[in-house]
Amino acid sequence: MRPKEISLNIRPIKQLDAASATHWNTPLRPDAFDLTDEEKIERIEKHVREIMLTLGLDLTDDSLDGTPKRVAKMYVKEVFSGLNPKNRPHARLFDNKYNYEEMLVEKDITFYSHCEHHLVPIYGRAHVAYFSNGKVIGLSKINRIVQYYARRPQVQERLTVQIGKELEMALGTEHVGVVIDANHMCVAMRGVGDTNSKTGTAYFSGKFKDENVKREFLNFINSK
Repeated sequence: MRPKEISLNIRPIKQLDAASATHWNTPLRPDAFDLTDEEKIERIEKHVREIMLTLGLDLTDDSLDGTPKRVAKMYVKEVFSGLNPKNRPHARLFDNKYNYEEMLVEKDITFYSHCEHHLVPIYGRAHVAYFSNGKVIGLSKINRIVQYYARRPQVQERLTVQIGKELEMALGTEHVGVVIDANHMCVAMRGVGDTNSKTGTAYFSGKFKDENVKREFLNFINSK
């Protein structure tokens, strides 16, 4: 099924839903977590060192000698830490005591990820909304969910769906909207070298498939 197109700040958005997004799990091997973080850092450090030596860099220079270890720690402990399920945020829920039945929106969540095709940065903003099904989630947990899925090699379409589905499962609701507006350094710093283009993706389920609800959400995230 071909995704529909909607508009956000006149940029095209690729819309995804449960029917069209069937491959939303990050591809991982069954033995992905057999090694400890420390063992992974040790292995990655050796490979980064070999890459740098192959490129002709002098690793005896005091500016470069610690780079392989720093890169390895960054990969495991920071920018790809979302691969490890032990880092998955625990979503504490609260009763919707105020019987708030309208859309709740958390917009302009800044995230940094990495393109899985070239391992260069993707960065941008995520906008998330949902209708309560009797429970509400702490606002900071929405940010943590976005960061958890962003901190792994990604494609933007998958990231969008993962955030949407995680919120559906955490909240027990089928009414979730996610819009991501991002810059891809694989486009800006290599290949075509376009530094101005951005990519938009969206995930809508339940009430958010209604055009009026969808428009309300998009209007809200476009407002100042």
